[in-house]
Amino acid sequence: MLGTLTSIWNRVFAVLGKVSMYRLAFLALAALAGIALILSFFELVSPTWLELVVTAAVLAIVCVGVDAAAQSILHLPWRIESSLITAQILLFVLRPSLDPVALGGIAIAAAVASLSKYVLAWQGRHIFNPAAIGATALTLLSVAVPALGSSSWWVGTPALAAPVIILGVAVLWRTEKLRMVGVFLVSAVAVGVLRTSAQYQSAGLEVDSLQILWAVLWSSPFLFLGAFMLSEPLTQPPRRWQQFTVAAVVGVLAGWPIDLGAISLGQERALLIGNAVAFAFALRTAVRLTLESRADLTPTVRELTFRAHSRLFFVPGQYLELEVPHRHPDARGTRREFSIASAPKDLPLLRVAFREGPAGASQSSYKRALAEVSTGSELAVTGVWGDFVLPKRVEAPVLMVAAGIGITPFVSQLRQARLAGEDRDVVLVYVASEASELSFRDELEASGVPVVVFTRDQPARLPQRWLWARGVRLDAEGLLRVVPDIAARHAYISGPAALIADLAPALEQARSITTDAFSGY
Repeated sequence: MLGTLTSIWNRVFAVLGKVSMYRLAFLALAALAGIALILSFFELVSPTWLELVVTAAVLAIVCVGVDAAAQSILHLPWRIESSLITAQILLFVLRPSLDPVALGGIAIAAAVASLSKYVLAWQGRHIFNPAAIGATALTLLSVAVPALGSSSWWVGTPALAAPVIILGVAVLWRTEKLRMVGVFLVSAVAVGVLRTSAQYQSAGLEVDSLQILWAVLWSSPFLFLGAFMLSEPLTQPPRRWQQFTVAAVVGVLAGWPIDLGAISLGQERALLIGNAVAFAFALRTAVRLTLESRADLTPTVRELTFRAHSRLFFVPGQYLELEVPHRHPDARGTRREFSIASAPKDLPLLRVAFREGPAGASQSSYKRALAEVSTGSELAVTGVWGDFVLPKRVEAPVLMVAAGIGITPFVSQLRQARLAGEDRDVVLVYVASEASELSFRDELEASGVPVVVFTRDQPARLPQRWLWARGVRLDAEGLLRVVPDIAARHAYISGPAALIADLAPALEQARSITTDAFSGY
């Protein structure tokens, strides 16, 4: 069963991975806005179609204008998708209107939301969700000037529940945040049901738990909040348990909003508290790096060595997001995720590696910009994430399966184990297109672990304890053939999602499966 789920997960992930997470979020929100517009003609949502159109236009104009001005002043690349995502989220959080004063309030919320990306930021990382900041600012202003309007979360209606779920699941699948948002929803709905039941009892009304559950689940903004706001990558802490903690905190506070007098805590303020907790977890993962050197590891694999300016914390197997600002970025943006190839003991030096396409192949604007970064240049790490980490128990037998550049997290783990004097029982299966594309050979040989190599041609001068799998194709059957004791091992696989799906039947026999799928750029 676990193998089947792993296979399905990675096949879907491989399809969604063809689109960047920001582009997918933009398209999902645009589709949701289109659905809401259609429903407005049948009066199935509270705003009228004209209120939706006018409010969306105001939000888009202000968000795009403020972002463009700020990015021009700060010499940052223009990210129109980010601007439109903020505008689209605010469309569902604020109360659409045709009133000039209310539209002025909506414009203020949009401006504050966009400015927060630059004012309330740390090393290129958002501290707070921009839309939540904008909605909170408007709500606070409305205490003094009620005509400005406030947040309404009109998206929490049964008519939009199904579209929010379908589109939200696609976004969460792509960002790998389904479990985290699941924790949030369970917490928020459970607390919301308890709160509503308590209110019914205090009012002397009959308590129908099933009816209350139905109303809280389908008529609350929890689905939208979780799928499109809580899941924002730049406000997430590094580890899964930390993300679950933040999700539970936001869920409890959103499910039972605390009365603050003129206003209640509300969904957006609950999210801001969760963002603050996440930032505390991630404070040591947003730093600036200076490029020290470049190296060609294989004909297509490049290694970059950086020096961290301040203290950085990561666990071997995690990845960082590196921003390379450049003019005219393509749809895939100015940020990429790279598994860290060095060990924590190597700090302040830090290494990453990436694969370039063959000569003449089309390259993304990011890859072209990265190739032009000169030694001594500074780049920002917006965060470190991931739970692709080895078992805490050193005695636990481990199987590592790497395809191509997927070897990088294992290089970090094996190097850290060697430097720390850990004696782990590890078998590494390494897949590459050709023998010349086997990178980090010296590092892997120094680790002393047995390595099974899958390449089309036979590698020259294989180190001791290395084996070339003669013509054996790496599929589930081939993996079981070269690792007969897989049932005793914890399996870790890093590479394309399609390969992980193909190996799922064999991996199902392992004691556990941990995957690091490449989504593509």
